[in-house]
Amino acid sequence: MSQSSLNRRLIQLFGILLGIGIAVWVMRGFGLLSFIPGGIIWLLLLGAIAIGVLSYVQKTWWRF
Repeated sequence: MSQSSLNRRLIQLFGILLGIGIAVWVMRGFGLLSFIPGGIIWLLLLGAIAIGVLSYVQKTWWRF
């Protein structure tokens, strides 16, 4: 897998996790998904941040 392909996948995963996290957070705020614990939402958002940082590091530091 080339570097640009891996970076594209990481950015897509970042967007998906961030989008799902925000959507679940908003729907939970409206009371539609009130059964989902807050820890799950935090895991989604922190996972998105971790993937975003990994994507940045892969793009700038790794030269393989």
